[in-house]
Amino acid sequence: MDAWNNFTKYLFQDEHLGLTIDFSKIGFDDAFFQKMRGKIEGAYKEMAALEAGAIANIDEHRMVGHYWLRNPSIAPTPEIEAEIRDAISKVVKFAESVHMGDIRGQMSNFKNVLFVGIGGSALGPQLACHSLAGDDKLNCFFIDNTDPDGMNFVLKRLDGELDQTLVVVTSKSGSTPEPRNAMMAVRAAYENANFIFARHAVAITKAGSLLDECAKKEGWLARFPMWDWVGGRTSICSVVGLLPMALQGHSVKKFLDGARDIDTLTRQINDKNPAMLMALAWYLAGNGVGSRDMVVIPYKDRLCDLSKYLQQLIMESLGKEKDRNGNIVNQGLTVYGNKGSTDQHSFIQQLRDGLQNFFITIVTVLRSDVQQTVEVDDLNMTPGDYLNGFAIGTMQALAERHVPIIHLTINKFSEYELGVLIGLYERAVGFYASMLNINAYHQPGVEAGKKAAFEVLKLQKKMLNFLQSHKGQKFSVIDICQSMLYSGEPSLIFKLLEFLSANGHIVKSIERGDCIYGVM
Repeated sequence: MDAWNNFTKYLFQDEHLGLTIDFSKIGFDDAFFQKMRGKIEGAYKEMAALEAGAIANIDEHRMVGHYWLRNPSIAPTPEIEAEIRDAISKVVKFAESVHMGDIRGQMSNFKNVLFVGIGGSALGPQLACHSLAGDDKLNCFFIDNTDPDGMNFVLKRLDGELDQTLVVVTSKSGSTPEPRNAMMAVRAAYENANFIFARHAVAITKAGSLLDECAKKEGWLARFPMWDWVGGRTSICSVVGLLPMALQGHSVKKFLDGARDIDTLTRQINDKNPAMLMALAWYLAGNGVGSRDMVVIPYKDRLCDLSKYLQQLIMESLGKEKDRNGNIVNQGLTVYGNKGSTDQHSFIQQLRDGLQNFFITIVTVLRSDVQQTVEVDDLNMTPGDYLNGFAIGTMQALAERHVPIIHLTINKFSEYELGVLIGLYERAVGFYASMLNINAYHQPGVEAGKKAAFEVLKLQKKMLNFLQSHKGQKFSVIDICQSMLYSGEPSLIFKLLEFLSANGHIVKSIERGDCIYGVM
């Protein structure tokens, strides 16, 4: 009886949302909630201020407004409200025009769409497209890296169908290297096939950006807005996520309704707020310092991208060196996962019997997309019965090891439920960050990595110029460092030389056991 009372006490259930969350195996008790009371109250106040338009991204002096995207009426100004409504309307109308053939390639209607983006500009569309796939109006493809092999793989799959392929390029600034490089590769493919790239291209970008100016000058099919007050990892409710859904033929309205409805619920200050309970579960499981990893396992193939999506949302938001007072805290929450029941045969072994340095979220969907009638054993069980059995069985096996578990159940899965999931996790991240006194809405580490990469590329260019100006001469790594007056780590020079030699830019030979490089 005590177990049942504990289960019902920490169970959230809402029939309208189609959402049930079992927190009974997290370890909540009254003493913990009492200890956290001040942090809980502070998190609610900060969230209310954020939604009202407070400057939340202090570094860039920006508001954070992803909650306005699904409910424009709460935007802080009439101008922002109008911009959001206009963008949603344009997305729906553009997709309808593509489906009807009013917007088409040079000679053909569109049957494919190629999305070019990085980070949230790729992960959001990928989650949307893969989770909602089925009877799609257009086939979806993605280039989300600056890997030439990856680009070539996608472009080969589209060989002979470029005129039937709409290209959506997403970049807030238009100068981010990965989408810029991919766009240039895709443009070259169209030109090599004697097609005009602009007749197939759409831009999602900030007004006045390099990409926006390029699209305007060349006359691309459409230009859609990105706003300073929407970060990449929270952009799925903006055009970034809505355009892929609409082009696939899915309901933008249902998705936004789901996110809006969970927002309405999670603004309420009560003991059953699921986003607050989620944040508190993370806090308790990780002792407020992220000491346990978060493992996310959806028992639904459609949601195979959920762990990757949450990885960016959570780790980029919460992985911070300093708190808002400038103190070194090195906060974070490591997220990884796969899908069930694949995990019965991969890392579940370690989760049960190995290091107990994690907590787990298991996601199940009650109603299947198809009526399953195939019986696979003497018990008259179907594949769906087995999937559910594996999910519950895994939880039981982990509970025996006292693993903290969150079990999130969705009644069925559609655009609406995807919106509910997005809204739930976005608010949980905001609440949790407030409890830790960190800024969830900036990403200084990402910017540091970009700056370091540019410095490496500048060094590579300088080194290549040096070797070309000494054509016919041979140099060791140390020779090059000394000749260039380079005082950094010689291993960096070695790695760049190895890359240049492997790609035919310079010649490498072995002399007296040493690597020698040059331009012959």
